[in-house]
Amino acid sequence: MISIIGEYSLLMLRVFQKPQKRKILRKNVIQEINDLGINSVGLVIFLSFFVGAIVAIQMYNNFKASSFPIPDFYVGYATKVVLILEFCPTIISIILAGKVGSFIASSIGTMRVTEQIDALEVMGVNTPSYLILPKVIASLFFNLVLIMISVVIGIFGGYIAGVATGKWANIDYVKGLQNPSPDFFIYYCFIKTFVFAFLIATIPSYYGYTVKGGSLEVGKNSTLAVVWTTVSIIIMDLILTQILLD
Repeated sequence: MISIIGEYSLLMLRVFQKPQKRKILRKNVIQEINDLGINSVGLVIFLSFFVGAIVAIQMYNNFKASSFPIPDFYVGYATKVVLILEFCPTIISIILAGKVGSFIASSIGTMRVTEQIDALEVMGVNTPSYLILPKVIASLFFNLVLIMISVVIGIFGGYIAGVATGKWANIDYVKGLQNPSPDFFIYYCFIKTFVFAFLIATIPSYYGYTVKGGSLEVGKNSTLAVVWTTVSIIIMDLILTQILLD
């Protein structure tokens, strides 16, 4: 484990050294935004809508089961806070770790086993920067967009749940949404998103870049990349929660 962390750190140092020409970097970043971000919008919208509805219904049921009365408008407030603090930055990032992480690891791993990376290095290209840096930039930028979309769609899902079930009045749900929450909750959400986005881009890149063997090893490393990215996100979630919300 210590050796892996050391190799990962050295690779990250090379990622941010001697970047390619700006024109090439810009072109690669745009391509990665499409591959890593835009292709994930549909999945994020689908999951966020239904989870937002589920969270709202569970909040309502828990409030009604409470031994003391809780106004219905707290359903909207609680749904908003839960989505911002935990579901959107953490759960969506874990899902993206599976979808995006496996794609990154397999694509770079395939280039490694087919000796395309070796060919680039012979040409004097800083391959970690050329292959990984655009993915890091695209992930940091578009993951933030995805999380913002997730929050909005999740809140909308909770609203539709109220319309469909009739358990709470729409005006109460909207009143709960308008109830002010600490501004730091938004900053906390964005900080977690940036950290998780960096992990999603770099850990799978490491496993793809360091793969040895053939196509079978590419598959194994893609699986390891998803597993360790997910584990890292959970650990960092605990650390950031303790540091930022203490």
